[in-house]
Amino acid sequence: MREWLSAAVLACICAACGGSATTDSAAPASDSKTEAAERKSPEAPVYTEVTIPAGTTLRLDLKSSVASDTSKVEDTVRAALRQAVVVNGQTVLPVGTELVGTVTDVARSGRVKGRARVAYRFSSLRHDSERYDITTATIAHEAEATKKKDATKIAVGAGAGAAIGAILGGGGGAAKGAAIGGGAGTGVVLATRGDEVRRGAGADVSTRLTAPLTVRVKT
Repeated sequence: MREWLSAAVLACICAACGGSATTDSAAPASDSKTEAAERKSPEAPVYTEVTIPAGTTLRLDLKSSVASDTSKVEDTVRAALRQAVVVNGQTVLPVGTELVGTVTDVARSGRVKGRARVAYRFSSLRHDSERYDITTATIAHEAEATKKKDATKIAVGAGAGAAIGAILGGGGGAAKGAAIGGGAGTGVVLATRGDEVRRGAGADVSTRLTAPLTVRVKT
């Protein structure tokens, strides 16, 4: 009987000690998990609003082509910043920021007069997954004048005609030949369009903001 009581008391003492040890060791584990969770939780990004003033130059690389003989009004034009926009020492729009706009004017080169022209402007940009409406100055490309080329064509025609006329009919023939040759040269000019104007993807272009733009920037 005494042996049974001693065994029972010993068992109770062991159980009490074991329970206490388990409780004490669980507390630090719980605290450790809480600290780990706090370390893993990311901090929310902090934003500030920065205003880019009107008149700021935007230096761009075209991502789509424009041309006086293929573009149409309202065609989409895409470009990307090739130089970051910095305000008070802070980069607001990084290199590669995408801009989207449309063709606003197109004119093919005329046969008699009128230079080829293509114009466009940008109306939005995307930064940090957000889209912003913008207003920019129009970018216009115009073909070079062809008056010198036209004059050369007429002169060449007149010279060739004069040479042939001189061979066939002397001085009078030369004069007639020059007139005929000059007329032929003029006909070529009237039948030929001037140069078209084209800008391919990768072309460097620049425009400027015509209204302020406020952008949210991570700090």
